[in-house]
Amino acid sequence: MDLRLLRAFVTVARLRNFGAAAEELSTSQPALTKQIQVLERRVGSVLFSRGRHGARLTPAGELLLPDALELLDRSEAFERRAVQVASGAEGSLAIGFGLSGIELAPKAVALFRSRWPGVTISLEDMPSSVQCERLLAGSLQIGFVRLPVPAGLEHLRLRRDRLTLAVPAGQDLPRDLVSWIDARPLIRLTPSRGPGLTAQINSLYAELGCHPQILQEAGDLQTVLALTAAGAGPAVVPQSAERIAPPEVRLVPLPGRAATWWTGTAWATRTPLTERFVKAAAEVARQVRDRS
Repeated sequence: MDLRLLRAFVTVARLRNFGAAAEELSTSQPALTKQIQVLERRVGSVLFSRGRHGARLTPAGELLLPDALELLDRSEAFERRAVQVASGAEGSLAIGFGLSGIELAPKAVALFRSRWPGVTISLEDMPSSVQCERLLAGSLQIGFVRLPVPAGLEHLRLRRDRLTLAVPAGQDLPRDLVSWIDARPLIRLTPSRGPGLTAQINSLYAELGCHPQILQEAGDLQTVLALTAAGAGPAVVPQSAERIAPPEVRLVPLPGRAATWWTGTAWATRTPLTERFVKAAAEVARQVRDRS
């Protein structure tokens, strides 16, 4: 149904005068009359009776007017909603994060929600490699990932992370950490649970000439840190793990170029929603840096 015809019908019905309705609609009276005639042919009924007292709705017009009003209201609501969606004020975002984003991701979500409450957000914990796969597949819109990212993804650097040695809080350490690590079996995260982290650690071992033995693996870093706290053995973990480390564990920065890397946000498709969220994440990252 042509909304222009419905708008003409509703306006004439409200003003009860073709001349006044034509003026309000910024058209000529003959053109308005033709629009009403087209609508009458489409609905198969005469909608107005015209006389000295103006234009009055026929019984058919009376019955159809509420439906016309509803259709116009829904059309206007659709247009308003479309503007909101196009501007990024409404919609949904599926966001992934791993350990590197454990501090920034929740804060960025909280800031974004405070400004754009009409957007539905889901936040899911997963490794950077899985995030990148899902970003490329379209099932994730934003990821907090280890950089660099695969081809097909855009990214924004947010902060640096680094590898540290997790040891019991009371553990005395020598200056030569490399030899100390080489002489002790380590606890580590199961490689399949963090392939990016595992590759980073292996790169550092190669750079430092380390060949540590692995005593035990665990499926998550909380368990790795708990084992270290219990005295089961040291572990190489990211500095960002301090957010989940128990007080019985301290993290000692490790030397080497491969000990540091960038983390940031990544996305496959640029939309008003993703742009606004990335800006919120960048703002949160600046706030965290300023407090450091």
